[in-house]
Amino acid sequence: MPQQLDLPPRATLAQVADRAGVSLKTASRALGGEPYVRDGTRQAVLTAARELGYRRNVAASLLARGRVSETVGLITGSFANPFYSALAQGIEDAVREHGLLLSVASSGEEPEREWELARHLAEHQSKAIVVASAMPDHEPYAGLVAAGTPVTFVDRRARGVASDSVVFADVEGGRLAARHLLRHGHRRIAFIGDYEWLPTQLDRLAGVADELATAGLEPVAPWTRLGLHDAGAAHAHVAAMLRAPEAPTAVIAGNNRILLGLVEALTGYDAGPPPATIGFDDVDWARAIGQTVIVQDPIAMGRTAGALVLARLDDPDLPVRTEVIGVDLVARGSGERPPRVG
Repeated sequence: MPQQLDLPPRATLAQVADRAGVSLKTASRALGGEPYVRDGTRQAVLTAARELGYRRNVAASLLARGRVSETVGLITGSFANPFYSALAQGIEDAVREHGLLLSVASSGEEPEREWELARHLAEHQSKAIVVASAMPDHEPYAGLVAAGTPVTFVDRRARGVASDSVVFADVEGGRLAARHLLRHGHRRIAFIGDYEWLPTQLDRLAGVADELATAGLEPVAPWTRLGLHDAGAAHAHVAAMLRAPEAPTAVIAGNNRILLGLVEALTGYDAGPPPATIGFDDVDWARAIGQTVIVQDPIAMGRTAGALVLARLDDPDLPVRTEVIGVDLVARGSGERPPRVG
């Protein structure tokens, strides 16, 4: 995980000019790609900058030319996940009305890449950053916030930094899913989810466990598993689970990636009635196949995050806020299958 305090001091333009043996003005022109700089001089400046780890301050360059970046940066997980495109739409809806543009980048859910993008956005003077973070702890962002770049966390609460957050009512979502299955006669209910450290998965599992315990059942079923992360891992786990004795009669998937793996594993299943299934995230393909889901509104989450950004830009001294977006269950058939006997 990136640690902000370990970052090396930033090289200055003066140091680059000194190493290359040129004036500050010449070094600036060479790094800015301006014409009328000799090739040998330009190469010497670029080499010095590379050796010193110098990075041009784009924000300062914009200000020097009378321009200010009017963007809000969004760092998402995978672009392949439709959740993030809907989230981005909501943020853009909110900030566009105030003359701001949304700049979107994907971390690939890699903490180092996320931190690189966050620093890049701050250095390019994005007015604010919204992030669906892949970091278990957000302490590195404290420096950006202290330097005047507001950071808003979405889909998981800020941890280790005083920043605004927008989350779903994930514990309640878990309770809704488990309660629905219990009402349809299920007693062997498993939860399969993403990374073990993801608050969304932990909270959803906690809601399921609470509801099962209230019903007098073991709160965590033997086939419950976190850490699957993608559809392939979920598929493999479900395939093994269905072959086991005392397999669960119902399965709750912690997000749309895990749900996809679950659905794929059930394709062609011919060993009796399939288990009932409930997923999180109302993606298009889930509606097409009659999938019962816990509905979360990523557009509403995005709009709420955009509103928090605008409020923070208007008054940086506002108290830190965490907004919770409600969830609901939509029954379409997959979650209403009766438990199989045996």
